Amino acid sequence: MNHYTTFLQLHQQAAPFLLGNAWNASSAQALEKAGYKALGTSSAAIAHSLGYHDGEQMPFSELVFMVSRIVQSVNLPVSVDIETGYADTPDEIADNIQQLSHLGVVGINLEDSTVVGARTLQPAESFAQKVKRVKYLLTEKRVLVFLNIRTDAFLLGHEDALRETLYRINLYHAAGADGIFVPGLVHAEDILQVTASTALPVNVMSLPALASFEELQACGVKRVSMGNFGHQAVYRQMENQMQMINTSKSFSSLY
Repeated sequence: MNHYTTFLQLHQQAAPFLLGNAWNASSAQALEKAGYKALGTSSAAIAHSLGYHDGEQMPFSELVFMVSRIVQSVNLPVSVDIETGYADTPDEIADNIQQLSHLGVVGINLEDSTVVGARTLQPAESFAQKVKRVKYLLTEKRVLVFLNIRTDAFLLGHEDALRETLYRINLYHAAGADGIFVPGLVHAEDILQVTASTALPVNVMSLPALASFEELQACGVKRVSMGNFGHQAVYRQMENQMQMINTSKSFSSLY
């Protein structure tokens, strides 16, 4: 069984699978050692690890390099967060996805909000048309990737986030999405309405108020991501450790 087939099957389990979010080869290897069945990259974590802000401020070539190291360092399916595609046109986005596919990547996250000063939602209809064109081009080129479409109404605090999300999911499903990612969706009653509205596997993200794993399974969630929070936790611990050494003038806390 190849990694693409494995990745598809993970989205069809009764219990949601936990996607480990990596930002470099070492974090990817740690997640594999911990027993994760698939990895995703965090755009924010990779950007921050290289000294960039999130929001496609990092050159795509640097993302490609980091992804290549991650893919080569583990024996797991790897999905990549490419934000809005690191390009303006569907043709360019499809080319970028094909380049990642050639590295062994089996999934892509593509989001419907963009950062120009502040993060804002793209118009639903035009974004759906973009997804449809990207999907057509990937199919034409025989590029097998799981196209996970992220919709950000909840993340951005839209005044009617549930209705907007349900509307967008319908458009994106018709456009060829393979999965739907709704960061900011945390309450069981909202999650249940989202999963009931679509046959696509639904992906939610770790947040302090997120429903328990038992509730997520009962609500029909198929995938759970940790976003940038693993990266943040690791570096908070590192900062605390380095501060302890500097304060105590001793390395004993390392051992």
